[in-house]
Amino acid sequence: MKEGVVQAILGQSVFDGGLEFPLMVVHRDALEHNVATMAAFVRDHGMELAPHAKTHMSAEIAARQLAAGAWGLTVATPRQARVVRGFGVDRLMVANQVVDPAGLAWAAGELARDPAFEFLSFVDSEAGVDVLARFAGDRPFRVLVELGREGGRAGCRTLDELVRVAAYAQQAPGVELAGVAGYEGGLRTAQEVRKYLGALQEAVEYVRVRNHILSVGGSEWFDVIGRELVATQATILLRSGAYVTHDDGFYREHTPFNRMEGELRPALEVWAHVLSTPEPGLAIVGMGKRDAPYDDGLPIARRDGVTVLRMQDQHAYVRAHGLVPGELLAFGISHPCTAFDKWRMLPLVDPDYRVVGTISTNF
Repeated sequence: MKEGVVQAILGQSVFDGGLEFPLMVVHRDALEHNVATMAAFVRDHGMELAPHAKTHMSAEIAARQLAAGAWGLTVATPRQARVVRGFGVDRLMVANQVVDPAGLAWAAGELARDPAFEFLSFVDSEAGVDVLARFAGDRPFRVLVELGREGGRAGCRTLDELVRVAAYAQQAPGVELAGVAGYEGGLRTAQEVRKYLGALQEAVEYVRVRNHILSVGGSEWFDVIGRELVATQATILLRSGAYVTHDDGFYREHTPFNRMEGELRPALEVWAHVLSTPEPGLAIVGMGKRDAPYDDGLPIARRDGVTVLRMQDQHAYVRAHGLVPGELLAFGISHPCTAFDKWRMLPLVDPDYRVVGTISTNF
């Protein structure tokens, strides 16, 4: 979808005929509610929020998060860092060990060009520290030593290993130790999360640096994090990302607001036509894997008696009775991090589905 098309129907309903379907829309009120809700949560718990921009890669959403008080933004790769830096962001955290030469050369150049620019990344090995030292310029690369867990995706596997890597980073030229990082996502129970957070707190006590930062994930367990890390002698940076639009699937089931007062609201919705009703109880809808996420749950129909069975590139097989070709159906999504990347421009709508703006993405 081109921006000019959306701009041409500003103030009109998405159903007035100016836009083609399938179409993903962003509900403005839910988006703004979610941004404000998480900003209030971290503020009330003495933490900072560095939202993970990999979820949306959108300048418009990033601006809302920063305006609500975000410390800065998190990304997953140097390429994402370069894009988000173009949004005008002065604080960036790459939540990975960065070894890409082109990405490190860019980061070193940005640090040299702009004294106000802050750049953090993770390390979990002496070899990773060596890579950073090799590409560092006049300003050092600031790093957080990551503590992982057995079976996890990255991070030092033991506290002794973390202390050793931290000491190595403190001695490395062009590298500055800023603190500790971890990722509690994927843990299944609050007890497991508390045990892991305890290990992170122990790491903070062993790794003593000025203005210590402790960064954690924070999408599924930010309530536990808020309770367990309240007394930690560090700046707690949450990297929550999916909260910004929430969903009707995975995060609806796993949000910490199921365990405490408050709520997040689903902000993404896909509209698509019924294309065919070839058999009783079966309909084919013009929404496929190119239009909606499917990796962590299929789309959820917002009409009773309609269930998505499976998806192909451009089609969804739907169990339903009474549908006719040409009908429009609405679907919530599951997992926003693989929803935004399918669209370059989305209409921002009010409760009456009038277009009030645009959300652009940069994947």
